[in-house]
Amino acid sequence: MRVISFNCGTGSPMKTKPLLHCAVAVLGLAGTSIVQAAPMTVSSAAFAENAVIPAAHGGNTPANCGGQGVSPPVAWTGLPAGTKSVAIFMFDPDGGMGLGFSHWVAYNIAADRGHLRQGEGQKDGAGITVGKNGSGEAAYRGPCPPVGDVPHHYIVTVVATDLEPGALPAALTRDELMAALKGHARGSATVVGRYGR
Repeated sequence: MRVISFNCGTGSPMKTKPLLHCAVAVLGLAGTSIVQAAPMTVSSAAFAENAVIPAAHGGNTPANCGGQGVSPPVAWTGLPAGTKSVAIFMFDPDGGMGLGFSHWVAYNIAADRGHLRQGEGQKDGAGITVGKNGSGEAAYRGPCPPVGDVPHHYIVTVVATDLEPGALPAALTRDELMAALKGHARGSATVVGRYGR
C-alpha cells in the first residue's frame, strides 16, 4: 500500500499549502480508494488455475476416462451489484474435433450461497438445475480427452445474472442457456484446469 503524506502545517520551513487545499486533496484521494470494488473471482478447491484436475472429477464413461465422474467444487466471490443467481459452465475448447465440447451446464443457483460442494452439481438437486451436456444428458460429464492427446483445457465459468433462482426451465443445453442469459448477465469469471490420459 502506498502512503502519501501532506505537509499541511504552518511551522515547517518547507513551503506549505493552504489548509483548505490540503483537506480537499486528502478527501479526493480517500474518495477514489473507496469507489474501487473487488473483481468477481471463481476458484475450485480441487485444482488451481491451469493445474491438473484430479481423477475424481474425470469422466467415468465406458471409454475408460480414468475418472470417477464427480463434479468439482466451485466457489465465487465479488459478484456485481444486482446479481440474484449464477450459472456454471464447463467447456473443453480442445474437444469435439476442434469444435469444443460442453461437459457441464448448471443454473438457477442462488448467488448468495457462494459455492457448490464437490458432487453437488452432478444432477438436479435442491437449489440447482443441471442442463444437458454435449452428449445430451442432463448431468455433469467429466473430462475424457482421447488417449495420447496433450491434456485438454477445461474452462469453468460462473456467470452472474439478474434472474431469480428457479426462473429458467429444466434441461437447457449450453447454447440454450447462453441465449436465455442475453440481457440478464452481469459479469463472469473463470478458472481453467487441465486433464489428460
